[in-house]
Amino acid sequence: MKIIPIENVKKTDVDMEGASGVTKQLPIGSGDDSPSYSFRVFSVKPGGHTPHHSHPFEHLNYVISGRGAVVDEAGKETPVSTGDFGLVHPGETHQFRNTSDTEDLVFLCAVPKEYE
Repeated sequence: MKIIPIENVKKTDVDMEGASGVTKQLPIGSGDDSPSYSFRVFSVKPGGHTPHHSHPFEHLNYVISGRGAVVDEAGKETPVSTGDFGLVHPGETHQFRNTSDTEDLVFLCAVPKEYE
């Protein structure tokens, strides 16, 4: 069993083409012998965003705090805010954007551990 406060998990900058103002934490992952999923916590600064991308696995998301939008392949923005859950299907193009001027958008992203 592993229990860890998020405040004790190291933050690293997301250094991917198309990302701006994003950090990642990995509170539970393959290094913890998780059998199936890795839990990643992303923090997106005001005006920041993740890359507009797709991949062959699903994302299970939960917005911990803040507000923003998920952008689809066509550029349509769907608002998200604290307490919202989301599912991004395999192959679905997506991007998380922070639409706030003052607070970070913080969300949990569970993925198969092979893709952490």
